[in-house]
Amino acid sequence: MDLKIQNKIALVTGSSLGVGFATAKKLANEGAKVYINSRNKTNVDKAIKKIKDENPKALVFGVVADLSTKEGCDKLLQELPYVDILINNLGIFEPKEFTQITDEDWLIMFNTNVMSGVRLSRAYFPKMLENNWGRIIFISSESAYQIPKEMIHYGMTKTAQLAIARGIAELTRGTNVTSNSIILGPSNSEGVTTFLDDYAKSQNITYEEMEKEFFQSVRPTSLLQRFTDVEEIANLIVYTSSTLSSASNGAVLRADAGVVQAAI
Repeated sequence: MDLKIQNKIALVTGSSLGVGFATAKKLANEGAKVYINSRNKTNVDKAIKKIKDENPKALVFGVVADLSTKEGCDKLLQELPYVDILINNLGIFEPKEFTQITDEDWLIMFNTNVMSGVRLSRAYFPKMLENNWGRIIFISSESAYQIPKEMIHYGMTKTAQLAIARGIAELTRGTNVTSNSIILGPSNSEGVTTFLDDYAKSQNITYEEMEKEFFQSVRPTSLLQRFTDVEEIANLIVYTSSTLSSASNGAVLRADAGVVQAAI
């Protein structure tokens, strides 16, 4: 399927690994000019090489910046002043008892997961309107609806992303610019699987046993009953980034494997 995004400029934040990397690779394979982002240059270079090894014709570039800070966002905007497609994928999580979450913890989580997307969207949005085409996507989580008691500050940021994406969409009326959010369920991204693999080892069980137990006791509402592959998630993100997705605007789209039961 031709998604009609050849030569569109796309930025995927936090994209050297996981869902972000899988998304960047698919965008590049569709002919978009893709910018990989991380705060670590080595990771950016490795991601670019990996994509180009599979697709030598890929138009993929790097922009190194720590988007958890205003200074990092300003640095990126100086290097990349315009994009057609903005995928706010950068995100961190941290299991922590509510009473132990400090003010600094709350602000770090908010600045990384929420303000990075706010700052970039605010900068890129006017030009998208001027050109009458653009895509803004916030990568959220099931935790936006089912706030995890073990990381309430993370859940707060995921809910905030839904509100921001919808609010931006209200400003696109009558244009070919869209703003959506996509909620993810448990996936096999590197950060999550490393955490769970370590947990399995600490319990002296195999990863497969841990996965089965996880979906029986922690995420029993999952219809997939396994960790979603990052490639499966990237399929929806890239489609939503495309010209073909013009009727989806202000929406909360789902790649959560049915974990969220509410009809929303």
